[in-house]
Amino acid sequence: MASLLKVDSLTGVTTAGSISVTGEGNSTTTNLQQGLAKSWYKLNGSGTISGYDSFNIASFTDNGTGDYSGTFTSAMGNANYSASANTGSADVFGSVDGGNQATTLLRVTSYYHSNSANLDRAQVYAIAAGDLA
Repeated sequence: MASLLKVDSLTGVTTAGSISVTGEGNSTTTNLQQGLAKSWYKLNGSGTISGYDSFNIASFTDNGTGDYSGTFTSAMGNANYSASANTGSADVFGSVDGGNQATTLLRVTSYYHSNSANLDRAQVYAIAAGDLA
């Protein structure tokens, strides 16, 4: 018989903010908080930008052709978080703007593969993993 567990919060015993989960095969453990995406978004970068859907994003900014920022609702703990971006197209790349990476936003660009010229895209995806402040 299957069980159902309903809770509003989980707290670690040793450290309140740290919960380890046993992985497949019972051989390793994963820290639950470290293993979660802290922010992600999918936006329409054509015309007036707008978000299709997002997590931990308060607003979007159009910084110019193919250049977008998603402002975090809850800031990252430092600017050294890991991030990735794409456009869902084989000939147009998405890239995290590492030179402008900040604790308060995730900035990405979309550009042509052939000549590196920025391009507005109807679908831009971005995700950030790391520690929240």
